[in-house]
Amino acid sequence: MEKLSFLYANALFDLAIKHGQTDEFLEQTISLHDALADYEMQRILKHPHISAAEKKKFFKEAFSGRVHDDLLGFLYLAADKNRESYIIPAFLALIDMIRRYKGTVTAQVSSAVALDDKQAERLKNLLSQKLNKRVELKLKVEPKLIGGPYIFVDGYYIDWTLKKRLRDLTVHMKEVYTA
Repeated sequence: MEKLSFLYANALFDLAIKHGQTDEFLEQTISLHDALADYEMQRILKHPHISAAEKKKFFKEAFSGRVHDDLLGFLYLAADKNRESYIIPAFLALIDMIRRYKGTVTAQVSSAVALDDKQAERLKNLLSQKLNKRVELKLKVEPKLIGGPYIFVDGYYIDWTLKKRLRDLTVHMKEVYTA
């Protein structure tokens, strides 16, 4: 599924470049993703008893005139080919492609407690400086981490969590006392 989603995203990316509308495609793809990624919406889109014609009618009524015809055409194609499950992965890949093209990456940041605005801004600036790219943060709270963040950005995984430090300490202590 990943390969076909990537092919769809790549074709849409090529069209965005061709039309010189990467900003518009990015904004509209994010909006489409947000509208269609909802659990209930996914159940409707993937429902086997809702025809392709009904899905296309929904897409037309909901998005015609609001999104580029090529994005709407992709939705029609997905409905016609019974490939609705490829829509969200293709949109995520397209968003990533356009952001990379524009020199922007998204950092997935998980922490035990929510970062305040000042902490988030400092982290964003630090990552931007280190990667030499514009960074957008996607923040998530995971109390099980105990403390500290872990970050996934531009192919890098940075784990500064207390949970990892305790695990590393345990491994180190076992090595010291078994040697």
